Amino acid sequence: MREKSTPAGTIRTEAVCRHFQMGDSVIRAVDGISLEVGAGEFVALLGSSGSGKSSLLNLIAGLDRPTSGAVIVNGDNLAEMSSEELSRYRRHSVGIVFQAFNLVGAMTLLENVELPMRFAETERGQRLALAREALQRVGLGGRMTHRPGQLSGGEQQRAALARALANRPSLLLADEPTGNLDSHTGNEILDLLHECNERFGMTLLLVTHERLLAERYAKRLVFLADGKVVGEQANVPAFQRVAAGDSGKGTAWP
Repeated sequence: MREKSTPAGTIRTEAVCRHFQMGDSVIRAVDGISLEVGAGEFVALLGSSGSGKSSLLNLIAGLDRPTSGAVIVNGDNLAEMSSEELSRYRRHSVGIVFQAFNLVGAMTLLENVELPMRFAETERGQRLALAREALQRVGLGGRMTHRPGQLSGGEQQRAALARALANRPSLLLADEPTGNLDSHTGNEILDLLHECNERFGMTLLLVTHERLLAERYAKRLVFLADGKVVGEQANVPAFQRVAAGDSGKGTAWP
């Protein structure tokens, strides 16, 4: 059931669990996490491998269902949604950036960015315009006809970010987005994610095991271990801002 007057991008989990049976053992990937993220927040989920941070992100993304508990996004409980409703939620409300770029090698960048909007049944002229705009946003306006294999890792991640942004979601989820990149290129990607949060008001959840990276950008740090939240703290980002004229980022969304 939808909660009334809930701002877009608001997240709340209530004692959410995701348990897996493995032989005689139960794997408690997410084990009773209650968490609130306000609309427009930039929150980093920190923890070592196996802490549950990616599993929690998948539940919030609607890519997996909880064993128990509630995941409430934009006022809707994802645990109560049908498969069709979850697909609609992912198409229209969520942008996801993974460590692996997940681009289709046979398609151009423009076609890759356009692809999710095809599934959303966006009119062709509109989706092409939005795809071009998103690629220009991440500095790839001159590479639209290139295929992923013709690009560097950083450029491929920029294209993946453009794809996540094309539908202008209220919620942007980034799962170790710099894991396959060198530190300089990784910082450029985080600069773009930060811009999405600051300029466009997108709620941003960043999964990372790098505390220094999280402290540079996020405004709140949430620490996970063994599928549980073990602490959190407010944070003042320590990043170095890049002038818009030097970054190729362009102007805000109209």
